[in-house]
Amino acid sequence: MKIVKVETIHSCGEYAKSKDWAEKREAIHEAVKKCDWPPGSGKFTVNPTRKGNGVVPIKKEFIEELERREWTIEGDATTVEGKDLGEYDAVVIEGENVVVAEWETGNVSSSHRSMNKLTMLVSDKTISAGVLIVPARSLGKYLTDRIGNFEELEGYIRFWKKYPCESGVLEIVVIEQDDESNDVPLIPKGTDGRAKG
Repeated sequence: MKIVKVETIHSCGEYAKSKDWAEKREAIHEAVKKCDWPPGSGKFTVNPTRKGNGVVPIKKEFIEELERREWTIEGDATTVEGKDLGEYDAVVIEGENVVVAEWETGNVSSSHRSMNKLTMLVSDKTISAGVLIVPARSLGKYLTDRIGNFEELEGYIRFWKKYPCESGVLEIVVIEQDDESNDVPLIPKGTDGRAKG
């Protein structure tokens, strides 16, 4: 999987310049790049059947890599200083620093909800950084119908930028396939597809 764009909504205060954020950001990016299809191929090749591929199995290596790095994965809602963060794909807490990563596999409404919540959590300093991972439209058109994509969110960036930010980071990581081929299998539309493949 490749990262084609990183859109920085907020990068404020000391945490944005910290070694901790540099390390967490690199971990997220490295985890994204480990995602492949077919499994074990070392690159992400999508079957270009419009709306023919599932989405949940795509993030398997992403989750496994962050779990290997001792992030909390898809568990119960995380609570920080009595505030409920909700459930996210990956959360890591080190001292006062809380970083949340969300791989968006829902429709565009779900993408908006995730961004709105991450924006508020960064703005009120509940979390140090929030990262949303979404496909570019060039990948999204081959995935489940109406999956959120960066181009649909792009028009709202100036709205999210208006939220105050004293310290913290908010980013959107945009992903795309390495290649396309009719010779690779469709990504199953379900959570257990990769175990079968």
